[in-house]
Amino acid sequence: MNWIIRFLLNGLAVVLTAYLLPGVDVDGYGTALIVALVLAIANVIVKPILIVLTIPITIVTLGLFLLVINALIILLVDYLVSGFYVGGFWWALLFSLILSIFNSLFDDLSKDKKD
Repeated sequence: MNWIIRFLLNGLAVVLTAYLLPGVDVDGYGTALIVALVLAIANVIVKPILIVLTIPITIVTLGLFLLVINALIILLVDYLVSGFYVGGFWWALLFSLILSIFNSLFDDLSKDKKD
């Protein structure tokens, strides 16, 4: 049940982030849910492969190259999902940063408070 809430919140984060950025557009909440699903699948399958292939440059840049990988994943999702449009690499990079912030906030809000 918790994963359903997290999935819906991730879709909401996609909508909010696309609303904030003029270089990113999503057709509706249904499309945002599809984007959230494809993004989750890409993060599970494609991202680990890219990380392994780019270990040397990631080490040299002290991990900053992971931001580039995140932007490339967003561009891949843009290519795969119709109704989701990203205006280029820099918009994808900014989208991934803001999406991460929203997801962190939503994760904090959705966790049960244990005293």
